[in-house]
Amino acid sequence: MEVRAKLMNLRASPRKLKLVVDLVRGRKLTEALRQLDAMPQGVARPVAKLLRSAAANAKNNHKLESELWLTRVEVGQGQVLKRWRPAAHGSAHPIRRPTAHIKLVVSDVKPAAKSHAR
Repeated sequence: MEVRAKLMNLRASPRKLKLVVDLVRGRKLTEALRQLDAMPQGVARPVAKLLRSAAANAKNNHKLESELWLTRVEVGQGQVLKRWRPAAHGSAHPIRRPTAHIKLVVSDVKPAAKSHAR
């Protein structure tokens, strides 16, 4: 059975999030959490929190007690907050503050390995 969890408008760049998420995609839940807790990147903490939330949903809402796998993770672009910074001679420079959406699926079935054959 698949259990979904999502985090919307995380104040982090999707590009930085994808680097962290790609390392834990397709792993066991316990292994992914262990790896996320050891990462120095700041975006690893919200991803780990979302993963723990998905595990709690699986346990409490769907009564899944078996070993869980992180089967699918998607990182998408959220809203971009646009700000302005004062600059010399009365002008202003734009500042873009990106946000990201994370959607993940936890399952009790091991995901199929993708073949890299061409």
